[in-house]
Amino acid sequence: MSKTTVYEVKVQFGDCDPAGIVFFPNYSKWMDASSLHFFMACGVPPWRELIKTRGIVGTPLLEINTKFRQPSTYGETLQVHTSIVEWRAKVFIQKHVVMRGDALICESLETRAFVVHPEGEPDRIKAIPVPEDIKALCA
Repeated sequence: MSKTTVYEVKVQFGDCDPAGIVFFPNYSKWMDASSLHFFMACGVPPWRELIKTRGIVGTPLLEINTKFRQPSTYGETLQVHTSIVEWRAKVFIQKHVVMRGDALICESLETRAFVVHPEGEPDRIKAIPVPEDIKALCA
């Protein structure tokens, strides 16, 4: 099992649709920010540093499954609880649980991979084995 981090979001008026309900893609934006926050809170350098030192571009999203439980609106503060629930050879499963205090707003499972640019192909990316040192920092 991995560590769990909490990324806080203050919902703004512009995050909502005309009915005042958070527009669903904003949850994905917040979960993506929480994913990077998770790694940095575990001691992993930001991607802009890892690309310089190890060639690791980041951890792009390969698959997402989100279940919405109840709406939220502007003026509320949400907490995105992020952890890694499974490590595989080249991918990992990251879980996000979005809460408003004790109320469950939504849950999401994301499949992500550590990627690099293949040699001589700067416009492409390819998955690499999960770095063991990064995995250890997140445990």
